[in-house]
Amino acid sequence: MSESFPRLHARTRRFTLGVPRGFTISPDGARVLFLRTQSGTDPVTCLWELDTATHVERLLVDPRALDAEEEDLPPEERARRERTREQAGGVVAYATDSAVTTAAFALSGGLYVTDVATGATRRLETPGAVIDPRVSPDGRHVAYVTGGGLHVHDLATGEDRALAVPEADTVTYGLAEFIAAEEMDRFRGYWWSPGGDALLVERADEAPVQTWYIADPANPDRPAVPQRYPSAGTANASTELYVIGLDGSRIAVPFEDEYLTTATWDAHALSIVTMSRDQKSLRLFAVDPATGASTLLREDTDEAWVDVVTGVPGHLDDGSLVWVAADEGGRRLFVGDRAVTPPTLQVRDVLDVDRDTVLFRASGDPTEIQLWTWDGHSLMPVSTASGVYSGRLSGGVGVLTEQSLENEGVSTTVVLPSGMTIPIPSLAERPGLDLRVHLGRAGARELSTAVVFPSWHEPGSRKLPVLLDPYGGPHAQRVLAAQSMYLTSQWFAEQGFAVVVVDGRGTPGRGPAFERAVLNDLATPVLDDQIDALQGVAQQYPDDLDLSKVAIRGWSFGGYLSALAVLRRPDVFHAAVAGAPVTDWRLYDTCYTERYLGDPAAQPEVYDQSSLFADAAKLDRPLLLIHGLADDNVVAAHTLRLSSALLSAGRPHTVLPLSGVTHMTPQEVVAENLLLLQVDFLKKSLGTA
Repeated sequence: MSESFPRLHARTRRFTLGVPRGFTISPDGARVLFLRTQSGTDPVTCLWELDTATHVERLLVDPRALDAEEEDLPPEERARRERTREQAGGVVAYATDSAVTTAAFALSGGLYVTDVATGATRRLETPGAVIDPRVSPDGRHVAYVTGGGLHVHDLATGEDRALAVPEADTVTYGLAEFIAAEEMDRFRGYWWSPGGDALLVERADEAPVQTWYIADPANPDRPAVPQRYPSAGTANASTELYVIGLDGSRIAVPFEDEYLTTATWDAHALSIVTMSRDQKSLRLFAVDPATGASTLLREDTDEAWVDVVTGVPGHLDDGSLVWVAADEGGRRLFVGDRAVTPPTLQVRDVLDVDRDTVLFRASGDPTEIQLWTWDGHSLMPVSTASGVYSGRLSGGVGVLTEQSLENEGVSTTVVLPSGMTIPIPSLAERPGLDLRVHLGRAGARELSTAVVFPSWHEPGSRKLPVLLDPYGGPHAQRVLAAQSMYLTSQWFAEQGFAVVVVDGRGTPGRGPAFERAVLNDLATPVLDDQIDALQGVAQQYPDDLDLSKVAIRGWSFGGYLSALAVLRRPDVFHAAVAGAPVTDWRLYDTCYTERYLGDPAAQPEVYDQSSLFADAAKLDRPLLLIHGLADDNVVAAHTLRLSSALLSAGRPHTVLPLSGVTHMTPQEVVAENLLLLQVDFLKKSLGTA
């Protein structure tokens, strides 16, 4: 390998460059559009087409040929990419008409439209930098957001009109507010009508939200950047909905709940889904676009919290509602009023509804995410081998992506109705690691656990220092049957560690009860489960793990868990690296935090229990805190306040501030050296340098 793993890991954006993604299948199944960079180290994303009849790929859009400088992005687009965790540049998102004949995208703030048949691309004149352009279903118009207002461009005449203009600096039309994008996976704020003559538009006003300031101490000549951040217990943005016609008409769509989780507008209904502030109620409404009146179709309630599932609501050809909800101890797919999946199969999300067929992802074994279909009569597995799958379905043509422990990277295949398959090659770099990953269950609760040994380690030959490498919190898993989950863990193992990865209570894949075990306490269950699994693994490998030298590292929630571990259980953990940790949940956002801990004014003791500050005086193990000073998700105040509490208690620790770095740490040199610095710190702290 010509480059070290840390350097290659950074250059390839964690080996995501060159991987096909963002698939759109035409209704007739004749074309598949997708995004992909031209190599595994090329950060510029291009738009491609696959002809399913000839099996020929065609490069539709190469941003370099359009002479657009990628660095020139409007602030709103940078924020959107931070929310979506987008690591590449170029054409990172696009939208098409219903026939997939016209594609629109934003590039360096400009608005571009491509004719799919000819590949001709033209830039449209706009009054400002463009965010989230979307072609109308009939292909006649492109809507987009600029300057906080929603505009529509007529592709035939070139006329550009503002349909909604913000009344104040705090108002936007057509953009998802921070909470929707960060915590509900809703990244859009407007939806075209099926006929292309109107749009459902979100109006968001951030005036009620408190203002925080993200400073750059390394550049004192630059003013701090103001940011509206709704921390737990404070006001959210005010959101409203309007049906806005191309003729300028505007009809209000009132709703009472705090959150708009999603909206859809198909041939059967204009639907909106709203959620109460306490997140114990989720309501689905059908909206009359002519009057704005709403009819309640379904309400789901839960004493802990309701789940927001992507991909629903949807409709079969006959109008039957497609929905996902917790039922009989599982997360189940509903068609109409009937659950069509067993409670033992945990539905993750719905990917597509193609006429009378629903394509969705679900887990029986929590370490696997399989593809399934419901065709109106029967439930069928699409994938059968162990792994992590995703896909798309339209016009009877499917796209299947597969990751597994047996093969490197992501495999992408187009499946035709005849059963014929067409591969879409990945151009990603090979990590060059010899993975030694053992999946299993450990501890009293039989927690999903991965144990990663060095490739050079002979079982039973010596006891290795142990490194726990968790995320450990809600919404995310680390223990999955896919090589990509363990690349960094394997590299740490090669440095002389036995690496243990555990998905404890609160993580998805094992059903609602397992996830809801963290209600009112984000600290105790997750930490107990890491220790429980560690002890279980030590019993399984008694001659390979040295429990007198145990470290833990993590980022975001994993960073919180790492700091928590050395503060509360120094008898088990002997060193920790905490990256971008949440240290006091009062400083984190409303939707995420209140889902698990409630209102801080009503339950202050719950927040105190999950905070790290009261434990500062207990620290007697090496702790490295790392934080990007430009982080607008987990702001640097988390680390700085914990450091202050540790200093006040006279407890030595190390802080590594990263100037100009956000929550994602995308900068190549920073990402590379972070891995190297962590290894050096851990080895010295454990006495194994």
